[in-house]
Amino acid sequence: MSEPLPDLPNIEPALFRVPDPALLRAAQPSSHPPRILLLYGSLRARSFSRLLAQEAARLLQAMGAKTRIFNPSGLPLPDDAPDTHPKVVELRELTQWAEGMVWCSPERHGAMTGIMKTQIDWIPLSVGAVRPTQGKTLAVMQVCGGSQSFNAVNQMRVLGRWMRMLTIPNQSSVAKAFMEFDDSDRMKPSPYYDRVVDVMEELVKFTLLTRDIAPYLVDRYSERKESAEELSKRVNQRAI
Repeated sequence: MSEPLPDLPNIEPALFRVPDPALLRAAQPSSHPPRILLLYGSLRARSFSRLLAQEAARLLQAMGAKTRIFNPSGLPLPDDAPDTHPKVVELRELTQWAEGMVWCSPERHGAMTGIMKTQIDWIPLSVGAVRPTQGKTLAVMQVCGGSQSFNAVNQMRVLGRWMRMLTIPNQSSVAKAFMEFDDSDRMKPSPYYDRVVDVMEELVKFTLLTRDIAPYLVDRYSERKESAEELSKRVNQRAI
């Protein structure tokens, strides 16, 4: 039995860990391109959240990342279809594939859109013993029909934390988005565009920095303790 820790009577010594700097360096860093999934929150024919996501994908590709953009058209409401629905399966497989994500939503009635929230709600916190989003990086962006606002990105930050993602500090909010794209649906040069470049650059850096050590970064005392207790119950049960 492990000796109790001084002045920490509530701690299980065998499950307590002192953070180890050596474990913050990957023994064999991954060499494949960072894998980034982009979600957008509007189904309009000319969706500015989709156009911004596509612009972000071009930047990510130029920075050496591999990207996928999920089209939410046809995705059912949560609990209104089984999780075997083809669009749900597609979304969940992309989530498993990704090492980082970009969420880009319009602001509607002072909040992210229901389409954006539906996509996030279909991503489970766990699939068996696997947590699809835990430890993965996240960048949040929004487009606004009027003056600049940050309601949607702030909400998505809360959701990213709830999904146990590593949400990067930088973010983008594009005001009067209808004025920021040309007739070819490309984003015009502007400080808004420069900020999107900043956000994607930061996302790639954080993804490269954390993807190989994500399991260690999100390893938690409380979960180690819970797992140990569940294992003890299973091993010591009298009958099955």
